[in-house]
Amino acid sequence: MSDVVNLKAARSRFSIGRNDILPLAEYEKVRAEKRKALIEIKKRRRVPIGPHATFYFENYDTMWMQIHEMLRIEKGGEAQIADELAAYSTLVPNGRELVATLMFEIDDEKLRKSVLARLGGVEETVFLRFGEHEIKAVPEQDVDRTSAEGKASSVQFLHFPFTDEEAGAFKAHEGDVVLGVRHPNYPHMTLLQPDAKAALEGDLA
Repeated sequence: MSDVVNLKAARSRFSIGRNDILPLAEYEKVRAEKRKALIEIKKRRRVPIGPHATFYFENYDTMWMQIHEMLRIEKGGEAQIADELAAYSTLVPNGRELVATLMFEIDDEKLRKSVLARLGGVEETVFLRFGEHEIKAVPEQDVDRTSAEGKASSVQFLHFPFTDEEAGAFKAHEGDVVLGVRHPNYPHMTLLQPDAKAALEGDLA
């Protein structure tokens, strides 16, 4: 019986559906507590790389909060719930992947336009390397994040797909884990901190 319960719990961590969405009145009761908890969760899942980019690795908690915040702001009712689930449920890791929002955070508008204009296709150049394994990121297929003119979006959604072997190797790996971008105009790499690596291990069932 416990194995069945554990399996259901695992499934719930790796998917989000209509039954996971609270009525707004119920959400308001838990919002402050959830927001406080999410600060600590996000802290371990935030990985800056180079001068302008930050990876925010998503999970059930971050997407659950995102959906509820959108519903709270727009109050679009049942139709909006379906739209938000369609937009964000694919960003919950499915148990054999990591999912990240990559953001180029540049306050100066002129600099931001200049940098993004030279980063077309950056979403195709991201990788995660550990030991003998390298996982190439796959962009979310919702829209093209590079324009016809070669300008990159400031927000990219990326999936890092793992095989069973790679997932096991990542969990067992005790050495450096490198997150990198190979774009010629943004060639940067960084090492995952131990708390970030531990948090990401939980995304792999």
